Amino acid sequence: MSAPQEDLDPQAAPSAETQAAGQNPTDAAAPAAEQPGEDLAVLLEEAQKQVADYHDQLLRAHAEVENVRRRAQDDVAKARKFGTESFAESLIPVRDSLEAALALENQTAEDWKAGVEATLRQLNAAFERNQMREIAPAPGDAFDPHRHQAISNVPSEHPQGAVVQMLQKGYLIADRVLRPALVMVSAGPAADNAGS
Repeated sequence: MSAPQEDLDPQAAPSAETQAAGQNPTDAAAPAAEQPGEDLAVLLEEAQKQVADYHDQLLRAHAEVENVRRRAQDDVAKARKFGTESFAESLIPVRDSLEAALALENQTAEDWKAGVEATLRQLNAAFERNQMREIAPAPGDAFDPHRHQAISNVPSEHPQGAVVQMLQKGYLIADRVLRPALVMVSAGPAADNAGS
């Protein structure tokens, strides 16, 4: 007797190895076909969520930058408007003192002098409170073009480029020059100038 021939039909019953593994040959191909599509859909959905999050963060950051810019503009406008307020408050007592001095009659020269000195002390205190300082170079100090304004060069016993005479004090507010000191600058000794 001959052994029964095996069925060679591909759609025939699964082989013993496939059955032993518990797999159906048609089931093995199905997940492979469905899985990449599902993975791409999940990845696309996650990417879209991430893009939406980034867009939301961008809008919030843009709004915050706009708020900071607006606040900075308001601060600058207020600083311009009220920046002199402190200085003006310091000068009010000085004005009051001057008006009081002018209102008094029959004052002696000593009374006037004492009143003017007291008013000058008030003014100096106002300058100090507001970081305002004098630029007052002495004869022989080096000429500083950032703080001094030369009116003329004159021959003198001081070295060339030194201050010979201060004609008008200058002033600083903090470290910024409000008004440079007006000075005369040495052109060197008179004998040197005669030879040139």
